[in-house]
Amino acid sequence: MSYRELWGQEKQQDLLQRAIATGRIPHAYLFHGIGGIGKKTCARMFARAVNCEAKNGHKIPCDACMSCVRITHGNHPDVITVKPDGAFIRIKAIRDLQSQTRFRPFEGAKRVFLIEDAERMNDAAANALLKTLEEPNPLNILILITSRPYQLPATILSRCQKIRFDPLPKEVIISFLKDSAGLDDQAAGVIAAASMGSIGKARDMLDNAQPAAVAELIEKYTASDAVKDPLALFVCVDYFGDTREMITERLRTLRNWYRDVLVYKETGDSRRLLHPDLVHLTRCHAEKISGRGILRNVRIINEAYRAIEYNANKQLTLETMMFKLLHV
Repeated sequence: MSYRELWGQEKQQDLLQRAIATGRIPHAYLFHGIGGIGKKTCARMFARAVNCEAKNGHKIPCDACMSCVRITHGNHPDVITVKPDGAFIRIKAIRDLQSQTRFRPFEGAKRVFLIEDAERMNDAAANALLKTLEEPNPLNILILITSRPYQLPATILSRCQKIRFDPLPKEVIISFLKDSAGLDDQAAGVIAAASMGSIGKARDMLDNAQPAAVAELIEKYTASDAVKDPLALFVCVDYFGDTREMITERLRTLRNWYRDVLVYKETGDSRRLLHPDLVHLTRCHAEKISGRGILRNVRIINEAYRAIEYNANKQLTLETMMFKLLHV
């Protein structure tokens, strides 16, 4: 029996369930893999399972007992989530974690710490966490969650049991989209093919597929001509917003539209587009740019996306991206 909210990752689920059944649970796990494939979902389910009050062998959470309900709602005192504060996880957060590891769990069988985006620990925080990993308390479980394990110190990696979460098969994402969003086979297939195995990215595409918001961004972008009107560049940059979340969302929208441009250029089939309502803009742009130029622009957008994720200067990053995209 698999965890109900988690799509795919059967091998990973089985490994965790066997650890609970045998009582051989490591003091620290590293859940790693691309974003949006179920790492955080699985970590929360595992926290429910090890603290579940039901008499089911604790292999899976019952989701009905008080412990499961409180963990689901995020108010269980023995399940603590550590997240970045701004760009980093700072030493104060790790010291708070360390102070809690010294005591027995308040209610549950185990105290579980979920460290999201663990690669964002600054050096001081990583060194502090290493001390906790070197002297583990058997009543605590640490789960480090990351899509970039190579950015963590080798000393931390060596002290965690690693569980890799794999990109999901296209068929799994199609089933998810049909079940959760009511899409037909064709629409679900288009989004699944562009999601690169990530349910999270598939969700983003659904969210970004709101016709009015997508149309406004693409219309502003395609209308920009920085050679004739340099100010057009800055107007378009301003439209990306000022928060990292808003900027990355709109960068994904622009990247997905370029995917449509490439698909239309190669196939001429508007039925394969993520945004068929923008086919007139997509067709016009496909006629003006080569396939190599489309791939170049996607790389430029990806570079800007990664820079924003790493807390680069937002305005400078977007202006540089626009200069490159508009061939200034």
